[in-house]
Amino acid sequence: MIIREWRYEEILKISEMEKECFPKEPWSFQMLAESFESDNFTGILASDGGEILGYGGITINVDTADIDNIAVSEPYRRSGVGSKILDRLIAIAKKNGCGKIFLEVRVSNSAAMSLYLKRGFKGVYARTRYYTDGEDCLVMAKEL
Repeated sequence: MIIREWRYEEILKISEMEKECFPKEPWSFQMLAESFESDNFTGILASDGGEILGYGGITINVDTADIDNIAVSEPYRRSGVGSKILDRLIAIAKKNGCGKIFLEVRVSNSAAMSLYLKRGFKGVYARTRYYTDGEDCLVMAKEL
């Protein structure tokens, strides 16, 4: 498995995986492309034999960072792919001098919350009815 930055020509495949992983509120191709073009954003992906197993993105905001998304294709979940992506995103934040990193997670996504807790993230507060379907999100943060 290789962890590396996205290439622009991979955004269509990433947007298709986004729909698979987040059917309620996927980022569109346009949103992913606009993020890719931002100087503050870094997108990474995990691949094996040319197949994209998962991806993630982070936005650097001076001294803090926001993990925008992490997704792993269904067959590769709970195999360490998400952990490797998260670790790389944390490393990017540290390299950029960030003191704190934030993320938002659906309160129903216990698998993701478990991963974040194992990596030292803590719940900060909830945003009620944050998602368009009315589900709450938990804002989590990690000191770097």
